[in-house]
Amino acid sequence: MLDVRFPTSRELDGSDAMNPDPDYSAAYVVLHTDGGPDGYGLTFTIGRGNDVQAAAIEALGGHVIGREVPEDAAALAGLSARLVGDSQLRWLGPEKGVAHMAVGAVVNAVWDLAARRADRPLWRFMAEMRPEEIAGLVDYRYLSDALTEQDALDILRAAEPGRGARTAELLDRGYRAYTTSPGWLGYSDEKLVRLAKQALADGFDMIKLKVGGRVEDDVRRLRIARETVGPDVRIAVDANQRWDVDAAVAWMKELAPYDPYWIEEPTSPDDVLGHAAIAKALAPIKVATGEHVQNRVVFKQLLQAGGLSVLQLDACRVGGVNENVAILLLAAKSGVPVCPHAGGVGLCEMVRHLAMFDFVAVSGSAEGRAIEWVDHLHEHFTDPAVVRDGHYLAPAAPGFSARMHDATLRRFRFPDGPEWTEGTGEGQ
Repeated sequence: MLDVRFPTSRELDGSDAMNPDPDYSAAYVVLHTDGGPDGYGLTFTIGRGNDVQAAAIEALGGHVIGREVPEDAAALAGLSARLVGDSQLRWLGPEKGVAHMAVGAVVNAVWDLAARRADRPLWRFMAEMRPEEIAGLVDYRYLSDALTEQDALDILRAAEPGRGARTAELLDRGYRAYTTSPGWLGYSDEKLVRLAKQALADGFDMIKLKVGGRVEDDVRRLRIARETVGPDVRIAVDANQRWDVDAAVAWMKELAPYDPYWIEEPTSPDDVLGHAAIAKALAPIKVATGEHVQNRVVFKQLLQAGGLSVLQLDACRVGGVNENVAILLLAAKSGVPVCPHAGGVGLCEMVRHLAMFDFVAVSGSAEGRAIEWVDHLHEHFTDPAVVRDGHYLAPAAPGFSARMHDATLRRFRFPDGPEWTEGTGEGQ
């Protein structure tokens, strides 16, 4: 396990109303095998969170050290169940917070390893499984009132006939993206305009702005963005959990004249009924959330209550690939589009696999869907995410795309890498 941190706070990259000075960071997992290859995973924090994430990941070592490498769906499901079921760490949750994110980092590293051994990019490794294998990855406990294994099989079998055509479409065109790069809260109006114009030139048809500082500033920034991109480009806004329910409704009504496409994380990610109330009050503005939703059960409740109309999957927030398969199936059954959260460290690299797997083997749809794109830190990965003409290109290298370059690990290792011992920032 390595603690890797990037000093993004120096330029306010990633800044929002709740996180004004993030240093994008990763608790980085490497699973070594006797015969190779190795497996790579991570969980994302914004600095000091790595301290506690590292401890939680180390506590899971007994579940993988000295064990056989799981290579098929049944073995991958079994390992996920053992990690999630660790009674000592489960007591801290259950299935939430630091302990559960640590499970996700290890589970994702194991999937990376399995896909590497199969010589397939993760999205294809998963999409080529039989419906019965995919359905068997999911823990249906706590979900059966909304999703049964038979429901999952029905969804997966319905998508099966078009897998080949959709795979070819991804390889040819990629998967639609939207960009948050123009909209960080710490950016000047001039930088917002410059980056919004660049987004249009790069083929994006949707941008996102952070909001929640001062309402007057948000009105001005959204007006400037709308004047810059015109009436036909969607503009989403993201409050990063800044408001109470009534404040969210009142604030968004101030922004409504500029046609926001969705409001993301308007309130606490645990407040299911609050999200439902906001969605009802603000329709037709959509409510999007998921970046901080801690497990499949909360997603189930949000869908049941009508608390979201866009589900934002995250590769590193929940318990890894297996739980994300459950969440994709819940969304597919509810008919709610998935627009994954990305950015951060490695999130663009990893979550594109889950979205592409969903398109090929689960929902079978690209309608109303796009993956977030933030143009930060991709150069540090051996299989970086690439966006062209507003679309993520389908990854072709084996694995889950979580591996960082060795030189990056040496330079940005915390606290003794040269970026932190010789850099201009104090670090977090």
